[in-house]
Amino acid sequence: MDGRIRDQDAAERLGQNVLTARRRAGFSQEELGALAGLHRTEIGFVEGGRRLPRADTLIKLSSALGVDAGELLAGVHWIVPAPSRPGHFSIRSRALRGGANA
Repeated sequence: MDGRIRDQDAAERLGQNVLTARRRAGFSQEELGALAGLHRTEIGFVEGGRRLPRADTLIKLSSALGVDAGELLAGVHWIVPAPSRPGHFSIRSRALRGGANA
């Protein structure tokens, strides 16, 4: 599967990266939340892949963890849909061909 993940898995991958960085830093969810100015439940939602954070939240998390935002985004690649013409749309399968998860 050429290193890309399905777009619905982006939140899960980013959440795993945040969890890994938090554990490496030795913080609890509450401690990370306090440092980042976020509620502990927000940290839990992000780490659990239930919420994809906005850009400002990603910056707060990377700052509090002392890592580059790129580290938190590692392995997250968006699948860009084919261009469409004004007034037209297309429906594409979310599965990638040739991958184990297709």
